[in-house]
Order: sequence, then structure tokens, then C-alpha cells
Amino acid sequence: MRQEHIYIAIEFLNTHMGYSIKEMCIALKLNRSSYYKWKKRNPSPSELLNLRITEYVKDLYEKSNGVLGYRQMCININREKTDELPHVINVKRVRRIMRILGLKSVIRKKRPDYVKSTPEITAENVLNRDFKATVPFEKWLTDVTEFKYYVGPEVKKLYLSAILDLYDRRIIAYKIGDSNNNSLVFETFDEALKLYPEAKPIFHSDRGFQYTSKVFQQKLGIQQMKQSMSRVGHCIDNGPTEGFWGIIKSEMYQMYDITDEQTLRFAINDYMKFYSETRIQERFNGKTPLEVRTEALVSNNPIEYPIPENRRIKKYKEKWCA
Repeated sequence: MRQEHIYIAIEFLNTHMGYSIKEMCIALKLNRSSYYKWKKRNPSPSELLNLRITEYVKDLYEKSNGVLGYRQMCININREKTDELPHVINVKRVRRIMRILGLKSVIRKKRPDYVKSTPEITAENVLNRDFKATVPFEKWLTDVTEFKYYVGPEVKKLYLSAILDLYDRRIIAYKIGDSNNNSLVFETFDEALKLYPEAKPIFHSDRGFQYTSKVFQQKLGIQQMKQSMSRVGHCIDNGPTEGFWGIIKSEMYQMYDITDEQTLRFAINDYMKFYSETRIQERFNGKTPLEVRTEALVSNNPIEYPIPENRRIKKYKEKWCA
């Protein structure tokens, strides 16, 4: 039936949210008689399946506080409801149901322009945007970002320094501080070495003053890590870390009620655990970063997870580089 999904949405919104059937039909320019005729029919297997999916979608959306988009929603349904569904659910079906229900995921805000700095000691861009890693500890990326909170009318900030492993996109070490200084970055690095003392990855960062300092250069040298730095004004050279900042800032503020420094610190710590242990990723075939790492560390041949091609970049190249 062509309008099946619309009727399902009307029934769901009426049953669970108390919306008026009459007003919904008027808004959608539908005859109420058509809706009631549909309701009295014998539902087809496809309709019954859509109703079950609708229940799953609404439940997962509420549990995630609106963080899940249709792709992650589809992955979660296929992962958690395997025994309850007759077959794998198509992502287009989930998108259609979410659109009818008016459910949308959190949208990341555009980043402000890159702020230039004067480095003390610099390194070449060894990584050169090669974000593929075939094993853990092959390539590490790092950066510092800020989070705002308020004390009355006064704006305060906390700073988060983190190190990301490109193999599983897991944050292997992080520190929170009230000042963006050398100690914050050095403590993050020391924490990573405490957890993984034998690691000797390519270590990539931007040209922040902490990473260009002589002390940090010595730390990398002692660990025999090869340093790599983004080019000036090219934050995309550290793209995966920038992407993670976008994810945490869009999802965390949606998931937690942040009112002061204490609640902000709790939200950051709790989200880090959520991202590593609960937030599944399509690229990893519906696994979490922790699951990917755990499997890799006990395998002689870790699974390789190809990076999906960026469609916008592909279209740009087809248009301008042909």
C-alpha cells in the first residue's frame, strides 16, 4: 500500500503521544475514512514488520537521546534484534520510518576557522593524510579541544587532550584540565605510554606549542616514535581527530545535562566510555572500537577495515580533476 508508512506513523503517534487522528489527517490531507479502512484490514507481513521496526526505532531513539541517525539506527536494530526479525533490515527502510516519525539525529556545528600559531620546532607531514592503519599502535593522532560551561554569567573552559589510534579509532588516553598547557599534553602522552609501553607509532599532531616544544621532542625521541605534523592551516591533515571532536561535542551535549564543571567532567568521562564500549560503527561491521581492539590483540592477522570513499571528494574530483 502506497501510504502504508504514513498510516503507521499516524497510529504510532496517536497511541504513544496522544496526537489527534483528525488533526493529523487534515495536516497530511488524508481522508479519515481511508485511515480507518486501513486500520480494519488484515495487516500484511510487511506491515507487521514495519510496526515492529517502528517500535525499535522509537525505543533506541529515546535511549540514545536522539544521537542515533538512520545508519547507526539500522546497525543497532540488525545487531540487537537478530533473533526477533526475519531478515536483515535495509537502511532505506529505517530512514523512511524515521522521516515519517520526524526523528533526526544531532547535527554537528561547523568548526570556526583555524587559528595560526608560531611553532618552536616543527616536523614534516609524514602521515600525509594516510589514515589507514592495518594494526593497532601503527599510527596515533592527538589534539586538544575546549568545552565551555558557566559559573553565573561568567564563561569558563575545560580542555580535553586525547590520543586516538587510527586502527580502531579508539581514544587510548586522555586528560581533562582547566588550562591548555604543556602539562596537559605531557600527562596524556605519559598515560598512553603507561598503558602501552612498547608502542612506537607515527605520532601526528598539529603545530600547537605543546607538540613543538623541546621537552615533547625528547619524549618522542626516547620512545623512538616518528613525529608528524599537520601543515599550517590544514586541520584536515588531522581529520580523524577533528572528526571525533565534532562527534563528542554534538552527541555529548545532547546526552547529558551539563550545568557546571562537575557535570561537564562527568559527561566527558562517561561519553569516552560510551564511545569506546557502546557506540557501534558501520565501518567496523557493527562493532565498537573496544571490540575491534580486543579482536586485533589476540589475532596474528588483525582484520583490516577499509576507509569508505568520501562521496563529496569523489564528486569534486570527477568535476574538477577529470
